[in-house]
Amino acid sequence: MYNKTVSISNALEKSFTGKYFVGYGDNLTFGSGTSAWAGLFNPLGSGVYLFVNVWTVTELLGSSPLRAQIWFNTAPPGTPVTEELVTPSNTALHPLPRPRVQLLKASNVAGSPSGGTKAFVRRVLPYSTQEFQEEGKYIFAPGGNLVVFLSNPETPVDKAEARVAFGWWEEKFYTL
Repeated sequence: MYNKTVSISNALEKSFTGKYFVGYGDNLTFGSGTSAWAGLFNPLGSGVYLFVNVWTVTELLGSSPLRAQIWFNTAPPGTPVTEELVTPSNTALHPLPRPRVQLLKASNVAGSPSGGTKAFVRRVLPYSTQEFQEEGKYIFAPGGNLVVFLSNPETPVDKAEARVAFGWWEEKFYTL
């Protein structure tokens, strides 16, 4: 007789338990010297940690490559809008779980993020989607955020449009 062992990914386990969510900031427009951004914001008092699993950037117009700056715990410019395109990944649960983390976005903003840390920069080619697997290694306590800040520095006067998508899970707040 033998023992059977099954291994599943952390993201799948979080989906089974109703802790995994997906969403995207759509119709992010910029150009003529402006930028756009989308991000995951863990509100103060949420009671959860935010674990970023994956994020993607899609360039939609094809005029030039985009610059995607990834910021941790920043104050991005502009007036944010709450994105409603968010869902739990496990739709078999009833009632459906609701995320505590918010997906916010802003288009045609002037200026740059302030405070926080610009963690790194990525280039997104025209008519492409770039995917970045983080596997939960980016962790944000209540009050923290991950922002993907978009610009088109090679052709700053041209109109640009993009989409930023996220997959994340939430765990109850505890002392790390």
